[in-house]
Amino acid sequence: MSVTLDAKDIRILRAIAIEETTSTDRIHEVTDIPKSTVHYRLTNMREAGVFKNDLYEIDYQTAGLEIVLISEVWAEYGKGYHTVVGDKLAEVEGVNNVYFTMGETDFIVIARLPGRDHVESLITNFESIPEIQRTSSKFVITTIKDTESATVLRDYSEETLFAAHGIDPANSE
Repeated sequence: MSVTLDAKDIRILRAIAIEETTSTDRIHEVTDIPKSTVHYRLTNMREAGVFKNDLYEIDYQTAGLEIVLISEVWAEYGKGYHTVVGDKLAEVEGVNNVYFTMGETDFIVIARLPGRDHVESLITNFESIPEIQRTSSKFVITTIKDTESATVLRDYSEETLFAAHGIDPANSE
């Protein structure tokens, strides 16, 4: 179940992720949202369950990132391909983790996405990388254990996070 976040909440969450701080002074400097509003919004998001603890770890489902996709990626072998392809995979919006692996699969990619339409977009972006030969993706049904931090929000554009909460970027002030 998602909590309804507005544009200010999204900007505050991204500031926490990008700046790696919960300082109201720093969040104010980055977002130009008044310090008192930042404090008020942080308190409200904590009470709504957006943060799992005082370390501001994100509850992904509550933050609107309800789908976890695990993808196996096979790439064309070549000198340094793990770095080249890995960097390209890491740049795809929504990708949170990229692992170069041993065995038949070259990469394991973890993505947290706000909806099924984003899954198709993610796979299309994978397929647009010339070195990728094929992919195989799986939806996570139930998460048993997940220990990530708020910095995952760096992996999304502000527009995608707005869209996940039905916010029109033109009216986001």
